[in-house]
Amino acid sequence: MRQWIKINFIVGLFFLLLGSLTDSSGEVRSCQFPSGQKKVFVYKATRFGLPIFKGIIKMENGPSDQEKSLFQVHASFQSLQYLGPVFRMNNRFTSTMEAETCFPVRYVKEVNQEGLLIQKKNYLHTLFFDSLRQKVVVEKKEKSEKEEMLLPPSTYDPLSMFARCYLKEELRPGQDIRMSIYDGVKLREIVFHSRQEKVESKMYGEVQAVRLESATSFSTFGDKEGIIRIWYMADGERTPLLIELDLPVGDVKFELESVEKG
Repeated sequence: MRQWIKINFIVGLFFLLLGSLTDSSGEVRSCQFPSGQKKVFVYKATRFGLPIFKGIIKMENGPSDQEKSLFQVHASFQSLQYLGPVFRMNNRFTSTMEAETCFPVRYVKEVNQEGLLIQKKNYLHTLFFDSLRQKVVVEKKEKSEKEEMLLPPSTYDPLSMFARCYLKEELRPGQDIRMSIYDGVKLREIVFHSRQEKVESKMYGEVQAVRLESATSFSTFGDKEGIIRIWYMADGERTPLLIELDLPVGDVKFELESVEKG
């Protein structure tokens, strides 16, 4: 029954997908909003047609130090109450990055979950990125230990990649998109193919969108192959509307329910 949902894998892949608008050469604008502004995306995730949890992504300017301005992305995933003891989750993630470059500075993972259908986990991990030395230090609070590893140039955590891409210029249909993300578990590099098409959105009805799609193997499922798809609205906002994961054991869908601006 534990294969009914591998929740850490799916949540991590959700962030990876949100951050998939990138190429290897395009310059980015500053990851920063006008003073006092923020943006919040709210998603509902379903598996086998049943709603399982709610996801919230909040983007805002972060506290600035003496040397540079910072930007932050907060994300939370909470299971729906009707699932009760079968599936309980309250996972939170925060990325702090340089506003000028969008390179990550710190990525915090707070995982608290248990139930009959998921593995029990309760931990706090903090990743400290050093883009100049191309390395990351992972602190694991529950074990009082640190791990250090080297990373390729321009490696992002899942949420800093989302900020970099969301604030970047418009995605072009027909291009190949390469991405590199490290979340404290595994360095991932995936190539997406893009095309423009119509999609049915819960919020906006039928709209023109850019679809990204990639076939990839999933280590969680014995390296079996699946399909990843994500639709962004084809306008200046590039709103991420819908995400589909065709996994070896079934599908997972993320539908955008609301967007809040402030």
